[in-house]
Parts: sequence; structure tokens; C-alpha cells
Amino acid sequence: ISGTGIGSWGGSATGPVRVKREREPDGDSDPEPEPTVRYGRFDPEDQRSRHCPYLDTINKSVLDFDFEKLCSISLSHINVYACLVCGKYFQGRGLKSHAYIHSVQFSHHVFLNLHTLKFYCLPDNYEIIDSSLEDITYVLKPTFTAQQITNLDKQAKLSRAYDGTTYLPGIVGLNNIKANDYANAVLQALSNVPPLRNYFLEEENYRSIQRPPGDIMFLLVQRFGELMRKLWNPRNFKAHVSPHEMLQAVVLCSKKNFQITKQGDGVDFLSWFLNALHSALGGTKKKKKTIVTDVFQGSMRIFTKKLPHPDLPAEEKAQLLQNAEYQEMMVESTFMYLTLDLPTAPLYKDEKEQLIIPQVPLFSILAKFNGATEKEYKTYKENFLKRFQLTRLPPYLIFCIKRFTKNNFFVEKNPTIVNFPITNVDLREYLSEEVQAAHTNTTYDLIANIVHDGKPAEGSYRIHVLHHGTGKWYELQDLQVTDILPQMITLSEAYIQIWKRREEDETNQQGA
Repeated sequence: ISGTGIGSWGGSATGPVRVKREREPDGDSDPEPEPTVRYGRFDPEDQRSRHCPYLDTINKSVLDFDFEKLCSISLSHINVYACLVCGKYFQGRGLKSHAYIHSVQFSHHVFLNLHTLKFYCLPDNYEIIDSSLEDITYVLKPTFTAQQITNLDKQAKLSRAYDGTTYLPGIVGLNNIKANDYANAVLQALSNVPPLRNYFLEEENYRSIQRPPGDIMFLLVQRFGELMRKLWNPRNFKAHVSPHEMLQAVVLCSKKNFQITKQGDGVDFLSWFLNALHSALGGTKKKKKTIVTDVFQGSMRIFTKKLPHPDLPAEEKAQLLQNAEYQEMMVESTFMYLTLDLPTAPLYKDEKEQLIIPQVPLFSILAKFNGATEKEYKTYKENFLKRFQLTRLPPYLIFCIKRFTKNNFFVEKNPTIVNFPITNVDLREYLSEEVQAAHTNTTYDLIANIVHDGKPAEGSYRIHVLHHGTGKWYELQDLQVTDILPQMITLSEAYIQIWKRREEDETNQQGA
């Protein structure tokens, strides 16, 4: 050993020269290291960036970008990378970062920055530029051109997932994490409403909306847009989508009124979600409209008449009815959906000791909105007679069939079957005469039908949706997707329905 001292080797004339490198900052503190800082003496445009030897270690079958972008060790949202070999998420790529340590410990070298969509090789820390990786970034962040969006309802082309499963974009199963099938059914129904879907497929439509600092409600808009793009992605790696991030936003924004682990009510969720989405997009109750109100909002007149107490003598009742307080009053109101009341289910059994399941035509329960049918409504103190008349029909009309009634002790479910046609439901007679002329078309066709099966608290949800490109109906229950005959849809316990108003030049495209 020479007198230079142990460890102070300076190399030889022919040996490699070690260049002292600056210490790379940790990923925790610096979201994106300077591109000029490299380990060793490699040029930023190093050929290795285009010819990474580790690309064949990428395992697309384990990649799942549906879950929250959190480091699996530090649980941080900042500067998260996905390991493309095992699919786990890690923070940073500096010398002491979790991604760097993972790459050294397990020899997993290819990572994707989930925010910038750039690929890196660790621990060498160079950016990988390779066109063969584009399908991975497209799964993480699908994008749609205006032309692609226009063609969505015209094509019947099947897509093939990475595992070989075929699927129709838009007709994709949603994972039931524990008890979120009520939300899955509503989200799938809304994803098949073309104008709403088209708006959220293009992020530019809502990216520039100004929201106050610290407003968490806009998270709902962002997550819903991401879910729409994943459901309609023709290049998915798998034939189903997990709504995990969307539902986390729902839990947060609803202050835990709706949860992933506890069964909820589909109508309650639909009502809250549409109003929350409208508000998050900058809409107000009266003046400012959004895509939600453009698609679903109609208007009606509500006529209300106060009734005297039933125990009062007849003379006193007659006297009270002369007062202004007991005269009929009319108010104009808007609606996002119409609640249809079912007749009371029979209590008695037939001769075979089986409960009779009654049936009722759709037009019988729609009579509530003809302007003449009166119904009594009771409050704690007073009774009212109300009647309703529609004044404006929206392009997409939602019916909520009231199957559940709550009393002091428990929730009861009405099993009555509603007989409805799949197409050609004309609602002109439910409009007041003076507004009928303004509605050139009042014929509606069914596009989505949500069904509740089983008991009130323990039941499950499934949905029937029409695929516009093929004109066929499909039944979706969590991850299961099957085709179904239109005639079978009417036999189910329909709970929520979405109807599309037919345009003047449009004919019936359905297989009914």
C-alpha cells in the first residue's frame, strides 16, 4: 500500500475515473430532482434513456391505478411513484427515498411518477423514454378527443383487456369493496347518460372552474371525471374498474353519511350526489346552471291546500275552510327526479299461503303528476292536500319508485312490480296545457334501470343499462356483466329509472 493512505485510491491511467457526485435530495423534500443532476457522468440525453435494459421486467398484470395514490410505507401523497414490476406505490426517488430503497432491495428498476407520468430507472436515476410505455400512461390517465367522444355511441366494437377478457367500453363492472353496490349502480347509471358522460370525459370542461381555497367538494368533480374516463377507456388492462378513489371522495364530501362499508340507499345517494356535483361545478339553486341541471332539471307546479283537523265539528270545519289560510296555494318548483308512490302492498296471503305480489302500470303511478290527482300529506301538526303538474320536461328524466317506508320501529319494503314499456312513454298529458306547445317532443325511452333485491337493510343492487352503440341491454351487478332480454327488465323490482327524451329525427334504437 502506498503512502497515499487507505481508501484514497486515485485510479490508474487506464482504469475508470470516479466523479464525485452531489448528494441527491430525498424525494420527501423535493418533488422533482433537477434534471441535470445525474448519478455518474452520464449525459442527460444518454442513450440508456431510450434503451433501458429493464423494460422486460415490467409486469402489466399487477398494475392497478384505481386506488389512492399513497406511498405504501409513508402514506404520503407527495411525489409518489409506482413500481412497474410489483405494482406497489413508493415515495420519491432520491438516495434515501422509499422508491430508491425498494429498487435496491428487490432489484425492481422501472418506476412511473403518478403525477408527471414520466418513467425512471432506479437506482441509476435516469428517465426512460420509450413509446412502448404509452399504453401504461393511457391506463393511468385516459384522454379522449372530441371525435372519439362523438363516436362512443355509434360503435359496437369490443375491446380486449391485457388478460384476454373482452368488454364493451362503458359496460364495465365496478368492484364492490364491501357494501358500496348502492353507489356502484348509481355511478354506472350516470355514466350511461351521454351529455353528462361527454362533459366529464373532457377534463378541460371543468378544470378552470374557480373554487374557494380549501374547498373539498371539487374533489368529487375530479374523481367522477377520472371514473368516467376509466369506465369508457377502450385500452384498459382489465375488464373492470375499482371505484375506490371516487368513493373515498364521497365519504369525505358527505361527512361519512355515505360509506363504503355500510349499505346505503340508492335514492338518497343519487339525490345528494347530483346536488353536490351541481354545487361543486359552481351552480346555485336558482340562477347559475351546470351540466347537471341542463341534463336532469325539470319544473312543476305544486298546489297545496291546508285541511282542518279531522276531529273538529263539521260547522267549525266549514268556517275554517273560508279563511285565506285554508285556500289552495300554488308554487313553482324545480326537480332533479320524480318520486312515484306505490299502492300499499296487501297484508293477506292467497290460498297457497303465499304473499300476493301486486302489479301496477307505470301510468297509474304517474297520475300523481297530472294536475288533478290529490293526495293527503301529514305532518306532526297539520294535514295538507297536494297536487302536482309538470311545466317543463328535462332531456333526461329520472323516476324514483318509492319502495321503502320508515316508521318508528323499522323500514318496510313494498314488493309491488311496476309494469312499464321500455320505449315510447309519452308524458304530454302530464304537462299543463299552456306549456305543451313549447315541448315539440315528449316521448321517452328507458336507458337505465336500477333494481333493489332482498330485504331493506340486507338487500343488494343491480342495474340494467342500454348500450347505445349496439342497442342491446346489459345487466351489471358489481363485477358481473351479462346481456339480458328487454322483456326481462320489466319483471324486476325497479327502484330508480333514467329515461331519455327522444329527439325529433330519432327513431327507436332498442331491441325492444
